[in-house]
Amino acid sequence: MKNVQWNPWHGCHKCSLGCLNCYVYYLDKKHNKDANLVTKSKTNFNLPIKKDKEGNYKIKSGIELATCFTSDFFLKEADTWRKDAWEIIKQRSDVKFLIPTKRIERFLDCIPKDWEDGYENVCIALTCENQEKADKRLPIFLECPIKHRYIFASPLLEDIDFSKYVNTGKIELISVGGESYENARICDFDWVRHIKETCDKYNVRFAFHQTGSNFKKEGKVYKIKHHEEYAQAKKGMKMLEKLGK
Repeated sequence: MKNVQWNPWHGCHKCSLGCLNCYVYYLDKKHNKDANLVTKSKTNFNLPIKKDKEGNYKIKSGIELATCFTSDFFLKEADTWRKDAWEIIKQRSDVKFLIPTKRIERFLDCIPKDWEDGYENVCIALTCENQEKADKRLPIFLECPIKHRYIFASPLLEDIDFSKYVNTGKIELISVGGESYENARICDFDWVRHIKETCDKYNVRFAFHQTGSNFKKEGKVYKIKHHEEYAQAKKGMKMLEKLGK
């Protein structure tokens, strides 16, 4: 099924090296908006529970809903809105909510009272752009009560060794992507291949979702148009799968 986004609030604050060329800041600037300003959605806060004229949910059962991709679900500014968002997530137990974050240190302060070991329909995706952030964030991530855990190595800024984290059996997927738009830093195919090899070794699912605007392969840097990044990553994924056989 086609993935759709639910952004109950918009805007964020840069908190690490991976945020330097944030796509949300880039796109907001083009529309004369301040991405540093965190605002609650006026029209789509309740998107998952909106119904059509026949009384059916507009967001169909079984969909994976990319949640808070233009902000961070665990931002402090969202503390007053998050309880209602959790209620919506709980109500739509038939929808999978994919929630990325760089702020895993706030997780335990932001979960609902009935969370226990996690909601079955919630997957938390921890973002790690380099080894430093992987080593800082992942130990916290692995100790949190979460049923489904992904790692987003995006924007991938260097080779990262995830071995000691994926061998715990707690990580379901690592998805890798390069940086997009102006001033994008290089994503090296060798780094992507190494992470894929680590995933294969520990039987963890791997995805290469986008190349980034500046993609290095066999010593040559390719300038990739944004709308082509995903298709080029699919080609790279096929190549990696052949190499792994």
